[in-house]
Formats: sequence, structure tokens, C-alpha cells
Amino acid sequence: MSSLTPVRPFRRTDADWWRDAVFYQVYIRSFADGSGDGVGDLAGIRARLPHLVDLGVDALWITPFYPSPMADHGYDVADPRDVEPVFGDLAGFDALLAEAHAAGIRVTVDLVPNHTSDRHAWFAEALASPPGSAARARYLFRDGRGPGGAEPPNNWPSVFGGPAWTRVPDGQWYLHLFAPEQPDLDFTNPEVLDDLETTMRFWLDRGVDGFRIDVAHGMAKPEGLPDMQPMEDTGLLADHGPGDLRFDSDGVHEVHRRVRAVLDAHPGSMAVGEVWVSDDDRLARYLRPDELQLAFNFKLLTAEWTVEDLRDAVVHSLATVADVPAPACWVLSNHDRPRHVTRYGGGELGTRRARAAALLQLALPGAAYVYNGDELGMPDVDLPDDALQDPIWERSGHTERGRDACRIPVPWSGDAPSYGFSARQETWLPMPGGWGPLTAEAQAADPSSTLSLYRAALALRASSPAFSGESLEWLPAPEGCLAFRRPGGLVCLLNLSREAVPLPEGRVLLASDDVAGGALPVDAAVWLQA
Repeated sequence: MSSLTPVRPFRRTDADWWRDAVFYQVYIRSFADGSGDGVGDLAGIRARLPHLVDLGVDALWITPFYPSPMADHGYDVADPRDVEPVFGDLAGFDALLAEAHAAGIRVTVDLVPNHTSDRHAWFAEALASPPGSAARARYLFRDGRGPGGAEPPNNWPSVFGGPAWTRVPDGQWYLHLFAPEQPDLDFTNPEVLDDLETTMRFWLDRGVDGFRIDVAHGMAKPEGLPDMQPMEDTGLLADHGPGDLRFDSDGVHEVHRRVRAVLDAHPGSMAVGEVWVSDDDRLARYLRPDELQLAFNFKLLTAEWTVEDLRDAVVHSLATVADVPAPACWVLSNHDRPRHVTRYGGGELGTRRARAAALLQLALPGAAYVYNGDELGMPDVDLPDDALQDPIWERSGHTERGRDACRIPVPWSGDAPSYGFSARQETWLPMPGGWGPLTAEAQAADPSSTLSLYRAALALRASSPAFSGESLEWLPAPEGCLAFRRPGGLVCLLNLSREAVPLPEGRVLLASDDVAGGALPVDAAVWLQA
């Protein structure tokens, strides 16, 4: 591993290393292609570990790389204890894990417990077995309603559009909260829970440091599967309240207790849950001492660029963890939501705001997740219809474009597609022209670039005592600004007003824009040592 010498030790070696860690989300299809087929893979991640070392992240979260027909780009898992050949093999994963650990970077992987692929051996057995069989009891098969059972068992919609039920030839229906190729498992079945534990131990015993749990609020369903309250928006990426019976059923917490028991048997491992629950008290329940160590709080990700929205996001996120052992967990972008450069206005405006938002996120107490390409200031890309691959596009009857825009491959070098992402020009999602200045290579040579800003911010966060403590104190600030102080003395000021404001007293540690004149420009943030 000569490209990564000298070997870097883990920044924290205690079992609670995750409390203030910066995690880097690798959307594997889009990070780096090592095999030359236009699709990112494990070899690509290994080749780009030096970039992650220089960036200064503590851990990776790698999205699913398991055998899959790719109906939902890997979130339809046919075998949760192997590697999809397009991404590599188990030996390649073991090599990646060893090299990442030697470089001081921990590795967490996606756990997809709510559903399997329809190509999973269990589901094939279920289809070949009669109603009432043990094979079908692993899933949620039900008789239909109406004459001849011709209507679905309830009115639940799929997150991806259309009904959440598909009928099989013998007349029964099976539940799939996502695509028909993703049948939901029945977690009241002990065999299902046992298999989840087997999967966790398989990866923990190989040396992984933890998991990101997909749809962590979805594994339990209310008894009897009653009709839910009809609603216009039925997608996953929001909390639709108590009328949506598909998610956040109380029984899900017993699943997480079982998950935590496995983690506790592997000291130093952890799990973070994807939990779309907006109520502070409901989200806090997932973070009780015998459940998850972390849960994404998506309020910062969904907040508008206003003082009121951003402050409310911080206040509510900290309130969620006030009475539980977990710290807050901050997210600005991920593979399911528009990138924050685009969300904040796009172009120069969106980039300026995204740089300021990065300093806000990384100044807050707790853990932080950075989505691959955030450090380059990547925007969403408006793809032509014939390039769209997200199942949402087809399931919605071409009325919702899906999530492909935020999943464009990462540009590494050069002036033309595929910008060093792959040995071939054509990539699984097309890359636009004009991205030469956005590449990691170009930005590494520019001290004013977004990549340089992230590198400096992560280095300070890891080394400066100003970032100590898991609380903050709000400070008086000019109108249209936010300011807070961490116990270690870090002051963060964010200017959302319409004019530059004077800098507070203190030594400037880092700023998202030029503050040489003693003022903080509009849509900028600054860190100071009080």
C-alpha cells in the first residue's frame, strides 16, 4: 500500500469513535470505476483511498455492493452475504477493508433489512410454495379483497408509485413498500430476525466497523395491515405523520434491540439508522440505550436557506438527542435527495451557500456525513429522459424524474467525460461537459477551491480543541445571521442577510469566503477561536 504511506492511525481508538466522526458516503456506482466498465466498484474505492486520506474523513459508508438484479441499483438484495460481480468479489472487499484500516479509515456498510430482491432464494421458494406455507411466512403474503380476491389487501401505496401489492398466479398478493422486485419481509417471523443477525455477524466478523440501516423505521407493520389515511405525497423521503401506517410502527424497536445486541457483542461497532420521522420524541425512541447509536436527522438536509429554517433544524436536532445517549447526526446531501449546491440555488449562488453550509454542518456537535462529491461542490445534473434509470421514473408513469440527478459519477481529472472516473468515456449515468474545473485534480491545486475548504475544515475539526463538547450556546448575531459557540471556544457565524457583517472578536480559523477586510460576506460562514 505504498500510495498510502506513511500509515495513518485511527483518529480515535475508543469504542465511541463514532460520536464525532466524519463519515463519507460512497455511492458505489458513482465513486470510482476500477474495472473499466463505466460502473463504480470496490477496486475504484481502493484506488481513491489516498483522496479520502487527504480529505481527512474518519469512516466510509459504502452503499450496497451485494448480488442484485439492480432493479433499485443494489437496494434489491439477492444475497446479503456476498459481492455482486460488477463490483468485485469478497477478496476485493477484504483487501479494501484492510487498506482502509491501515490508512486510518473505518468502513461501514449498508444493511437492507426491510426487503429482499425478488431473485432472493427465499422469495423463489415462496413463489413455488402454496399459500400458508412456511416459505411464504417469511414475507407478507395475503389474500386479496373483493370478489375473487381481485383487489389488493389494503390501500397502501408504494414509495415508488403505484400500489404496494403485487398479485401472484395463485391469487395471493405480496407487500412491497418499494418496487415489486423488492418484497417486504415479515419481521414477526423468528427466522427473518435470525437471518438478519447472521448477516450482521458475517460482515462484523470480516472486520467492518458498523452499518447504515436502510429504511430503519420500516421493518414492523401494524397488526392486520389496516388501510392507511389517503395522502397525496406517499414517498419515503418525508414524514407523513401518524396516518401513514407503513412506517414507524412500534414493533420496529424490538428489531433494533436485536440489532444492538449483535453490535454490543462486537465492541467498537455501530449502526446509524435512516429514519424519516420528524417528531423529536419519536425519533429519540430509536436512540435509546438499547437501540441505535446514531440516527440521521434530516432537518438540516430539508431546511430552506433562511435563518429561521436553519436555526430550527439545529434546535430540533439537538432536542432529539437531549435525553438519549446518542449525539446529533448531521446530513446536507445523500443519494436520495437533491445536492445542496442545487437545493440552495445552483450555479455560483448555490456553490457559495453550499460552502457556507459545509462550515455550519462541520461546526455542529456530533457526527457528520459527507456525500461523495460534496467536497467538490458537485451539483445535480438534469439528465435527458432516455438516460433516467431510477425505478421512480417508470413507476410514476414518467411524472417523477427520480434520484438520478444527484447520482452522477464523481469527476477526478481531465477536461472531458469521464474525467478519470473510468477508463471508458461512457458511464452508467452520463457526465456533462464543462466539468474540468470541478475535478478533484483541478481543485487540489487551488487553495480557494471547495475541496481545499473541506480539507482545511476536517483537519481543524480533528485537531483543534475548539471543537470539544457536545453542546452549543447561541450567541447574539446581526439581523439575518446565525452565531453559536462550542464549549471549546469555537465560534461559528453564518451570514444569510443581504449585506456583509463585521466579524466577531476572535482569531479566524477558516472562512468560506474572503474575510481579509474584517467583514463576513453574504452567504458565507466563518470559524473563529474565541
